[in-house]
Amino acid sequence: GICLLAAATGAGLIVATDINDYRLQAAKRFGADETLAAGQDVPVLFEKINNGRKADLVIVCASETSAFEQAMKAVARGGTILLFAPTNPEITIPVSINDLFWKRDVTMTTTYAGSPADCATALELIQRKRLNLTDMITHSFGLENVTEGFRLVAESSESLKVIIRPQE
Repeated sequence: GICLLAAATGAGLIVATDINDYRLQAAKRFGADETLAAGQDVPVLFEKINNGRKADLVIVCASETSAFEQAMKAVARGGTILLFAPTNPEITIPVSINDLFWKRDVTMTTTYAGSPADCATALELIQRKRLNLTDMITHSFGLENVTEGFRLVAESSESLKVIIRPQE
């Protein structure tokens, strides 16, 4: 969904990373210019793709420690890291305050929900058909199959958006 939104709102180079090939293929379909397997040296590969420059914005959507570490290495001076996924509560990740904040002036922020203005913008993009969210729905279930829906989401192997329709 993030690639789709970035493309619809005029982002420059969009590069997605994931450990799952299905999701990497989906990222290409929904706006990513390039994809990288998360097990690779993503910061180095990103710089090669981006003419030697680091990323202006890195959005971390995975709870894996390596995703946070890659984000800190991939972000450019003056860039932003948006943390969209938390780690497990017992996890700590070392951060070089001097390098990340003083030397490179990186902004690190979190989000998990949109403001009313963000929601209004999203609804307008959907209404104007700038975001085709229907294509992202890979599975739909009635309440009697809710367990199967949750299983697909937990495995996330070949699903993107799983919808539960109580009325079915």
